[in-house]
Amino acid sequence: MPIPLDVLPTTASVPAAPMDFVAHRFPFHVMSKPIGPICNLDCKYCFYLEKEALYPDKSNWRMPDTVLEAYIRQYIQAQDIPEITFAWQGGEPTLMGIDFFRRVVQLQKQYANGKAIANAFQTNGTLLDDDWCTFFKDEDFLIGLSIDGPCELHDYYRVDKSGKPTFDLVLRGMDLLIKHGVAFNTLCVVNRQNQKHPLEVYNFLKQHGSGFIQFIPLVERAGDGHTFGQFAPRRTFAAPPSPDGRDRPAPVTPWSVEPLAYGQFLSTIFDQWVRNDVGRVFVQLFDVMLGVWTGMEAALCVFRQRCGKAMALEHNGDLYSCDHYVYPQYKLGNILDDHLVNLASSPQQIKFGNDKLATLPKYCLDCDVRFACNGECPRHRFMMTPDGEAGLNYLCAGYKHFFAHIDPHMRTMAQLLNQQRPPAEIMTMLNNPRPSFEGDDPIPPQRNHPCPCGSGKKYKKCCGA
Repeated sequence: MPIPLDVLPTTASVPAAPMDFVAHRFPFHVMSKPIGPICNLDCKYCFYLEKEALYPDKSNWRMPDTVLEAYIRQYIQAQDIPEITFAWQGGEPTLMGIDFFRRVVQLQKQYANGKAIANAFQTNGTLLDDDWCTFFKDEDFLIGLSIDGPCELHDYYRVDKSGKPTFDLVLRGMDLLIKHGVAFNTLCVVNRQNQKHPLEVYNFLKQHGSGFIQFIPLVERAGDGHTFGQFAPRRTFAAPPSPDGRDRPAPVTPWSVEPLAYGQFLSTIFDQWVRNDVGRVFVQLFDVMLGVWTGMEAALCVFRQRCGKAMALEHNGDLYSCDHYVYPQYKLGNILDDHLVNLASSPQQIKFGNDKLATLPKYCLDCDVRFACNGECPRHRFMMTPDGEAGLNYLCAGYKHFFAHIDPHMRTMAQLLNQQRPPAEIMTMLNNPRPSFEGDDPIPPQRNHPCPCGSGKKYKKCCGA
């Protein structure tokens, strides 16, 4: 008879590191879900609320202390790097209460073994108060706050269990974070509604104190035979594409962002950012792409050649290949049965990561912007290429538009970095353009004249180098 999920072994039976234990050969990331999919909101597009179906007989979704201690100990042991970052998400992690996270900090200090510890905490912000924000400030948590733009855009999908809007509560939470000096960034889900209002969204987030912004494309496939009203019922989403690329196309939900609209959304914001906000406002995607244009590997897993280094831990210790692949076939095991380092290094997980590159269609392999995209996330690869091959990313048209649009300015900023100059100098170059003949070709200055970019150097030592 299987052990019920609520009945967990004692600390003595939790696997310890083997005698010949060696830390994982590369750093990996785990997103932990201490309350599973349980949330106080009912956002109409949320893909994670359906995960209740994974544990149909569950009544207590809180992560037990046995699992918490095993996770913190194993995660610190597993990686030979000087700083370990823990990520807490849900569902809504504030439902666990502050005392749970006080215990988190206590265990992290107990097992740190000289390593620095950092904590990232994703929240909808509606339950924040002075006590939470004091704790976050004292323990130096980095907070991710979910907000989709101004009131009418945010409230279109992000509602509570009664269908009531949540914008005012989220804004109150943001004000508390600012009041207490808590470091935070905003996470904006780009969907079918706010895709039409890029500058309204961007300027709103800037004006309300967020200097660090993430834009996440909303792409969800509908389940087979699904019929839509205004919103789909729960648990009708299709499983994500298999990393082996064998899926057939499926329709997307009516709140999913449209491919080209997503690229246009990003491009419109980029045009304002590159002229006014470089070095002042940090947009995650723009910073990641600047690194790519300088020859670095993408800092985000979705744009790397291979994935598999970002897993998800459920409340009961089950480890899954990825946050977007929390399905039975992608379960790697449980950290109460096997050490985290073994699960992260398992053949199943290695194959999962390698399949991203191994199954990339020829259309993508030959693409001019493959160096930046690499097929993006496998969960979005459910379309057919123009020549009929499976595995094209749903967002392909949008990314092609965006990468082509930003290429000239990314090249300029990459050149500035190579000259050990701040990329922000591009704002001077764009806002003070060189004089030109009739037509669009700029007149290059004389070699010994001051560089028109405003650096104070001679042209031959600067942009003319």
